[in-house]
Amino acid sequence: MSTIWQKIESGNRLVVLGLGISGRAAMKFLVQQGALVSVSDARTFEHLSPEDQEYIRKHNLPFEGGGHTLAFCEACDAIFVSPGIQTDIQLLQDLRNKNIPILGELAIAAPYLSETVVAVTGTNGKTTVTALIGELLKSSGKEVFVGGNIGTPLLEYLRLENRVEFVVLELSSFQLESAGDFRPDIGILLNVTPDHLDRHGSMENYTAIKMKMFAHQKKEDIALLCADDPMCMEVEPLLTVQRKYCYGTVAQGCAAHGSGKQFTISLSGREEAQYNLEGTALDSHTGLLNSEAAVLSASFLGCKQQDMEQGLQKFRLAAHRLQLVRTRSGVSYYNDSKATNTGAVKSALASFQGNILLIAGGKDKGEEYGVLKAAVQEKVKELILIGEAADSIDRALAACVHIQKAASMDEAVKIAADLSTDGDTVLLAPACASFDMFDNYGQRGDAFMQAVLDLPELDNGQGS
Repeated sequence: MSTIWQKIESGNRLVVLGLGISGRAAMKFLVQQGALVSVSDARTFEHLSPEDQEYIRKHNLPFEGGGHTLAFCEACDAIFVSPGIQTDIQLLQDLRNKNIPILGELAIAAPYLSETVVAVTGTNGKTTVTALIGELLKSSGKEVFVGGNIGTPLLEYLRLENRVEFVVLELSSFQLESAGDFRPDIGILLNVTPDHLDRHGSMENYTAIKMKMFAHQKKEDIALLCADDPMCMEVEPLLTVQRKYCYGTVAQGCAAHGSGKQFTISLSGREEAQYNLEGTALDSHTGLLNSEAAVLSASFLGCKQQDMEQGLQKFRLAAHRLQLVRTRSGVSYYNDSKATNTGAVKSALASFQGNILLIAGGKDKGEEYGVLKAAVQEKVKELILIGEAADSIDRALAACVHIQKAASMDEAVKIAADLSTDGDTVLLAPACASFDMFDNYGQRGDAFMQAVLDLPELDNGQGS
C-alpha cells in the first residue's frame, strides 16, 4: 500500500500535535521506528498522565505544553495531528505554507499495512458494523484486529510483533481529514447525515471528507454503500473503483437486501444466502441495514454462511445504543445516548412502532433539527428537552409535538414516567453532544439508566 509519506526512516523529525489516545499511540510508534519525536500538547507537562510523563522523560523527548507554537513545530520533517485537533487552525495553515506535511494516523500507518483492510465510515452505525464484522470473521476462524476510532488505535496495533490476517477499522471524519493516500481493500459507507458541522462547516465538506476513504482504492478493491441513504446514492457515481455494491431494503440493484427480520445476499456466481435476525441483538430496522453491510463484507472475505449465522447470534450491541434498560408497568425504557445527531435519532425512531416519549437535547453541533419533523410527528407523543439546545429544538419542532423542558436527566425521566402508559416507549435519543451537562455520551447514558432504575415499583406489580 503506497503512500505520499513513505515509511519512517531513522532520524526523521516528527512533531506529535496533541497527546490524546491517538497521539500517545503515534508517539510510541514513531519512537519505535527510530524517528526524532517532539511532543506539543495543550496541557502543561504536570497535567499529563504519569505514564506519559515517564515515557517522555525516559526517551528524552522535547515537549511543549500549554499550547502549540510555530517556533516549536516548524523544525521538523512532518507533523502528526491528532484527530481532535481541527485541521484548519492557523498553526497548521502556517506549516502547510512552509511545505511541511500534515499527517494523521492513517497516512502514517498506510505503508506498514500488509493485511486485508476493511474500513467502515458513515455518520451513524460505524461502531456496530465494525464490531460485527470482527465478530463474523472471528466466528469464521479468522485472525482479526478491530480498532481505529474504537478500542485500540491502529498505530498501537502496528507496534505489535504478532500481526493478523484482517484489520477492521472504524474511521471518523476527523481521522479521514488527514488520511493521506490510505486505502482499504473493502470500504463501507453506511450513511451521511448532518453531524460535526460545527467543525466541517457544511454538508458538502463533511461528505467530501467521508469520500476520502475511497479516493485511493484500486480496481480490485471493493466499495459498499447503503441504497437507503440518499447521500450514499448521490456520491456513488463519483466512485472510481470498479467493484461497487449496494445494500438496503430494495432488491433491485442491491447485493444485500431485506426487510423486517430477514435479508438475502445475492452475488453473481454464488447461491443466494438468506439470514434471519429474529432473536438477535440486531432485530431492528437499523440492525437489518447494519447486518447487511457486515455480512456482505464478510462474504467477500471468504466467510461461510453457517459461521456468520453463529456470529450474528453471538453479537451484542455496545452500551448506549438502543439499550433496553427496564420495562416498568408495560413501558419500555431505551438508552440511545450515542444518538448524537439527527440522523441517529431518525434511525432510533424507525426501530419502534410509535407511542414514544422522547428525551432529547444537549450541546448543539450546528444541525438543523427541523429534519426531524416528519419522524417526530409520526412516532413521538411527547418530547422532553434538556440541555443548551432545548430552545433551538423547541423552535424547530413545537408545531408537530407537545414539548416539555427539564432541568436535569432525573427530572426528564420522571416527567416521561408520569406521562407514559402501558405500551409506550421512553427513549433517550439526544440528537446533540453531551458536553453541556456530562463528560461524554456514556456518562449521559449512565445518568439516564440510573434515573430509570431509581423509579419506584408500582402497586400493580407490573414493574420489572
